[in-house]
Amino acid sequence: MEWTDRGIVLSVRKHGEGSAVVSLLTASHGRHAGLARGGLSKRQRGLFMTGNEVTARWFARLDEHLGTYECELIEPRAARLMDRPVRLAALSSACALIEASLPERHPYPALHGALLILLDALDAEAGWAEAYVRFELGLLGELGFGLDLGSCAATGVTRDLVYVSPCSGRAVSAEAGAPYGDRLLVLPAFLQAERNAPVGPEEVRHGLSLTGYFLGRHAFAGAGGRLPPARERLSDLLADPRALD
Repeated sequence: MEWTDRGIVLSVRKHGEGSAVVSLLTASHGRHAGLARGGLSKRQRGLFMTGNEVTARWFARLDEHLGTYECELIEPRAARLMDRPVRLAALSSACALIEASLPERHPYPALHGALLILLDALDAEAGWAEAYVRFELGLLGELGFGLDLGSCAATGVTRDLVYVSPCSGRAVSAEAGAPYGDRLLVLPAFLQAERNAPVGPEEVRHGLSLTGYFLGRHAFAGAGGRLPPARERLSDLLADPRALD
């Protein structure tokens, strides 16, 4: 068995002397692990960094075997963010969420593309935090738990949507949600189609609270709703209003 694909490094785990089990999100083969011989050696250590883009050749005697990876670097995404710790934390969080929530060897081409879009945004001057929240929304959708933010769950109106129901995952208008505001989740302005508002720290925190709630409820229900440590660290970092500077 053998294939070649583009992939993004999700995680690296030591295996024996100097080798590593590397997990990639590949374009056509989904989340897929393989043994990288010498993957932790000085020569290859910089290749297998979380978030790096690689070309991967995987081969094994049987399809169900772990198999072996031979990889070449396409883009050193992680190295470019070393002096931007909050953005690097966002990269680590996105990869950890995928690693922990996706079934192995099931193709998710749209999610692979969404992660590439996020990686480009993390490299851009502005807009990366908004892109990160949208990435988590996309992950929920790919896992079958997409939110319906297009119209009010109570009245069907499509304007003035400011809340999300924690029960249904549907948007709720300001008028319909007013009596229950303390029980509803905030829908950030940048996720409302009719509003083009600046994205500030508070809006980002509302976005992370929204996606985090549904990720915990659905994708990580088996873990008691607890998200991966890398995601929790990102939330802690973004609690500082200066984190987006």
